[in-house]
Amino acid sequence: MKLMFKILILSLFFFTITFGQVAVKDIDKTIFVYGGDFNKVFINYVVGLTKKPHPKILFIPTGAADNANYINNWYSNCAELPFIPYVLRTFINSSPKQKTFEEQILECDAVIVGGGNTLNMLAVWRAQGIDTVLRKAYERGIILAGGSAGSLCWFISGSTDSRPKELSFVEGLSFLNYSHSPHYHSEPTRQPLYHNAILTGKLKPGYACDDRSGLLFINGVVKKSVSQNVDNNNYFVSVVDGKIREELLPAEIIKE
Repeated sequence: MKLMFKILILSLFFFTITFGQVAVKDIDKTIFVYGGDFNKVFINYVVGLTKKPHPKILFIPTGAADNANYINNWYSNCAELPFIPYVLRTFINSSPKQKTFEEQILECDAVIVGGGNTLNMLAVWRAQGIDTVLRKAYERGIILAGGSAGSLCWFISGSTDSRPKELSFVEGLSFLNYSHSPHYHSEPTRQPLYHNAILTGKLKPGYACDDRSGLLFINGVVKKSVSQNVDNNNYFVSVVDGKIREELLPAEIIKE
């Protein structure tokens, strides 16, 4: 009897381990990035990605230093959309009534990161441990999204206007194994800087998005290119035979 009991326990243990591995593998890890121009169309697209009737969506405005007007704009854009909006503020004072950053992030169905200063935003996240929590959210299948600083943060590295005088480069969270350029054709210096950085090896090959276009990544791979109009596009930029190759990614037009 004791032997049979031990066999049963071991069988249950290995079944649990195996089942757990299968369950983890079955969770799709999703990131939606767009070049910029935070608006209802992209917010509504994220709502659809959750596949829930009234999802909880958390806005993170760290890049704009929790600017009150930016937060008000978030709530204004949310007014007629079918979800429950929240905001994660990082410029705060302690209070027993507040939830931790981890509780706020992991209780939601999707996270949308706003624009602003990418370098400062990432520094705050790393100091507060938010980067680690976002990785946990990603692994759990919580949708991650954002534009400008909110798109650049998910990649290995890319161009940023976070420093004085000129564009420079910043290291992201590396959830996506590519470089990135937001605002690709919206700002005249973005495209040539990105091309040169990839050509010289300063940046890995990667994805560039115009302001009103975006890319959906599932498990680290692009699954869909979308745009709000025919004038804004997404691109994959790489080096082939010593020259830059800019590949246009045909986009599905999306509307609110």
